[in-house]
Amino acid sequence: MFEGFKIVVSLFALTLVFSIPLGIVVTSLKLSGNKIISSITSLYILVMRGTPLLLQIIIIYFGLPLVGVVFDRFESAVLAFTLNYAAYFAEIFRGGVLSIDKGQNEACKVLGFSKLTMYRRIIFPQVLKRILPPISNEIITLVKDTSLVYIIGLNDILRVAQIAANREVSLMPLVEAGIIYLAMIAVLTQLLNMLEKKFSYYK
Repeated sequence: MFEGFKIVVSLFALTLVFSIPLGIVVTSLKLSGNKIISSITSLYILVMRGTPLLLQIIIIYFGLPLVGVVFDRFESAVLAFTLNYAAYFAEIFRGGVLSIDKGQNEACKVLGFSKLTMYRRIIFPQVLKRILPPISNEIITLVKDTSLVYIIGLNDILRVAQIAANREVSLMPLVEAGIIYLAMIAVLTQLLNMLEKKFSYYK
């Protein structure tokens, strides 16, 4: 069970590390003035959000080797989760950026603020406050979605628990797995709530 827990935590952490920066890049491309780049980005977001994550994992692990691209189980999972969650994060970031009144940009220019100062001190804190609730929801969902890696044979918590339940003819291993997931989500929820309160003074 502990080995399964390590896989879940590793997959969760690496997905956030890679998908959030990728989501920012995708947002920038979608908001760019280039119609071709914006259209390609929109198609990427549509495909990633419009097809099941489980299917994407299967295609990357079982499908890509057919064209000579091979990843091991864990790498396939990280790639699938990163591409999938980057699309969701990109749309959240885009909504946050578009929610800021353009008049604030003009006001910062009048006051002589540099672009770096404007984004760091004025724009970014407001965007972060507005996107934290949907980002928090995606992060919580990510914890539960890690159980999908059973399809490619990774021994995550749920797969280990299922094997133990079959061996012992008991539901207790599955109950224990559920408690572990619940504990992880409870801790994350508290941390995210603290972060939201920190930025609550931005209107």
